[in-house]
Amino acid sequence: MMYILVVREVPMSRNRSLKTAVALCLAAVLAAGAAAAVKPKIVFKTESWDFGKIKQGQDVSVDFVFTNEGDDVLQIGNVESSCGCTAVLVSDKKVNPGKAGKLQVTFKSAGYSGEVVKYIYVESNDPNARRIQLKVQAAVDVPPQPKIDLSQYTYDAGLIVEGESLETPVVVKNRGELELSFECALPGAAFFAKGKPAAFPIKVAAGKEAEITVRFPLAGRAGFVREFILFKTNDPLRSTISMTLSGYVVTKLQLKQIFEKYKTIIK
Repeated sequence: MMYILVVREVPMSRNRSLKTAVALCLAAVLAAGAAAAVKPKIVFKTESWDFGKIKQGQDVSVDFVFTNEGDDVLQIGNVESSCGCTAVLVSDKKVNPGKAGKLQVTFKSAGYSGEVVKYIYVESNDPNARRIQLKVQAAVDVPPQPKIDLSQYTYDAGLIVEGESLETPVVVKNRGELELSFECALPGAAFFAKGKPAAFPIKVAAGKEAEITVRFPLAGRAGFVREFILFKTNDPLRSTISMTLSGYVVTKLQLKQIFEKYKTIIK
């Protein structure tokens, strides 16, 4: 059997088109690679700051400076901080490549003591650092001061027969180093100390305590009652605190009916 080999020449125009297509594909691949390499990069000069020793009640601030070391525009998203701290972006949310931004963090030390650490979280469009954690800390020095504490912050009298008063003793303790001074307020209530009407303000030496009795008349009241005693003090951290009084006022007839209903249980 005889085979005949036929050789055909590829036209120059077709060969040129093939080369053009290959070149275009290669250019597309290179462009895609270049685009993938273009991205923002957030870099903070420091990610933590120690304020050192500060006085309680003092507000201290620090600026966290960051730079966009990437090739694309950096966009700052949400900035969150834990209690006691405020974080404010004082520069634009969009930072061009090579440019810097600034975040101002303020720590409010009122109510804190000893070693305190707080965290701030910064979100951005940096694909390698979507959420960065910053840290501030301080040693809060507490000066000598009075410190109030109550033996109870709520009192539920349960059932109260109409015409009676809601009454309970309260022990006020001074757990601080300086003299505590306080007074009580509840419209319509009477306060007693050592069996006599209380003369406010009452002073309590450091480490000592004082007992007062509150008597709140419930004439004309029925059903559930709730009242609040306000304690005004010279405690710098708790200048005003409250105690809740509650109970349920019933008539004598209602009380009799309750005993009749449950007499087999309570005898």
